[in-house]
Amino acid sequence: MEFFITCNGIPVHVSDSKTGQKVIILLHGYLETLYIWEEFSSLLSKEFRVVSLDLPGHGLSGTFQVNTMDACAGIVVGVMDHLGIEKAYVMGHSMGGYVASKTVTTYPGRFLGLAMMNSVPFADTPEKKENRDREISLIKQNKLHQIVRLSITNMFSPLNKSRLEEKIMEISEIAEVHDPEGIAASIEGMKQREDFSSLLPALPLPILFFFGSHDCFIPAEVADRVKEVVPNALYVQLENSGHNGFLEEPHKCFDTLVNFSNL
Repeated sequence: MEFFITCNGIPVHVSDSKTGQKVIILLHGYLETLYIWEEFSSLLSKEFRVVSLDLPGHGLSGTFQVNTMDACAGIVVGVMDHLGIEKAYVMGHSMGGYVASKTVTTYPGRFLGLAMMNSVPFADTPEKKENRDREISLIKQNKLHQIVRLSITNMFSPLNKSRLEEKIMEISEIAEVHDPEGIAASIEGMKQREDFSSLLPALPLPILFFFGSHDCFIPAEVADRVKEVVPNALYVQLENSGHNGFLEEPHKCFDTLVNFSNL
């Protein structure tokens, strides 16, 4: 069921399966919307009440001047409050993982576990910040479509691009109609985010990371660094995936999340 709520002064587009004892909140990545989760939500709904939302600046939700991780975390918890959800698991994909990290470190008592899908706890490097500034400049020149074309197909392993061609096209078409100001505000928020690598190990809840063997955004050496700084987490390597493991190997991701929720 899809609906809108007003949260912290902006409209938020939400999807809620409504049924299930355990709740999982799904947070999409950069240039995505809650629709990215449709197929995976169908799997998860066998075991969970599934809640997803368009993060600020994306899809049908409103935007802040800067979509900081703190502002986005406030939206996530505000949605939980509106839906009467006291505690939940949360899984964030890529940018959604940054939001999830901020949310659980700010409101640890509200969560039962954190799953990071193709995401890392590190802040942007100076080089990455420069790249983000270039993206903002392109968006201000009405060139969002160029970013979409470069980004979306590279999220998938070459093993899966043909099989998932329709999904890739759907994601790209939706991404091209985002509000450019909202996307720019989200890029700025990512650029400003803090480093969570020292905060996650101290969390009083279980943590799970999914990494793809063909992820061109998170190379193996970066994934290895995550394992060093968050040694108490569980790690799953998706051998046939790029940056979208839940689409590329959905059943393995589903089984892992079910087992994770039963720890």
